[in-house]
Amino acid sequence: MPELPEVETVRRGLVSAMEGAVIARTAVNRPDLRWPFPTAMAARLTGARVTALRRRSKYILADLDRGETLLIHLGMSGRMTVSGDPLGVFHHDHAAPMKHDHVVLDMDNGARIAFNDARRFGAMDLFATGGKHWLLDELGPEPLGNAFNEPYLIAALHGRNTPIKAALLDQRIVAGLGNIYVCEVLHRAGINPRRKAGRISPARVATLVPIIREVLSEAITAGGSTLRDHRQSNGELGYFQHVFNAYDREGAPCATRGCPGHIRRIVQSGRSTFYCPRCQR
Repeated sequence: MPELPEVETVRRGLVSAMEGAVIARTAVNRPDLRWPFPTAMAARLTGARVTALRRRSKYILADLDRGETLLIHLGMSGRMTVSGDPLGVFHHDHAAPMKHDHVVLDMDNGARIAFNDARRFGAMDLFATGGKHWLLDELGPEPLGNAFNEPYLIAALHGRNTPIKAALLDQRIVAGLGNIYVCEVLHRAGINPRRKAGRISPARVATLVPIIREVLSEAITAGGSTLRDHRQSNGELGYFQHVFNAYDREGAPCATRGCPGHIRRIVQSGRSTFYCPRCQR
């Protein structure tokens, strides 16, 4: 599933085509994805101007001038592609409709945005701008925002008996982190993913904050990680997977300078964890 860097990369790619433009036509080609689409979604979107395009955790949020916000969740295989951008960013003519183009937005500036989702684990919904949505209500702070800081994370992990990897994957503690980037963060921090979160010293917990920001920022710059389905909105792949130090490197030599260890794979809560047992303690 796309994590924060992939979703932020897609959001940035959509800004020039959507922000400030009016949705001139909406085609909704099926009644649902992971969940049913909201009632009269095509009519509620058509004619609306996109006033802002935001991201919250792993969700893209398009604020509309009608007082509603379009929530977009890419799911496992969802992609947002742009063609016909009048600013000349994408250089793509409108392609023939594809089998899994479930929602298509034609903007008044000539751009077309297609939500393509082969496995239909994605979602779209509409809710009142500034209001609550059940997918967003319990999310923790954004890891690149000011509310995510050393004192906050120390307090959030204090006394927790769960493994540190599970704690960082908990979206109520920090929003947007997923399996790939938690593995990379813990490797850089030298922390064993099986360590109980509440037993890690405050000083070591504090080091996680800048490392999380560093890893996410590098991944965003690289356009995210492409392992199976992720593509940027212009159709290009992400490249951060080429500099993984831990994730998906089972049996490879540890990338930490001077470490003689090799990356090991274990399973935690049904997910693969990659780490070096020599330098992550």
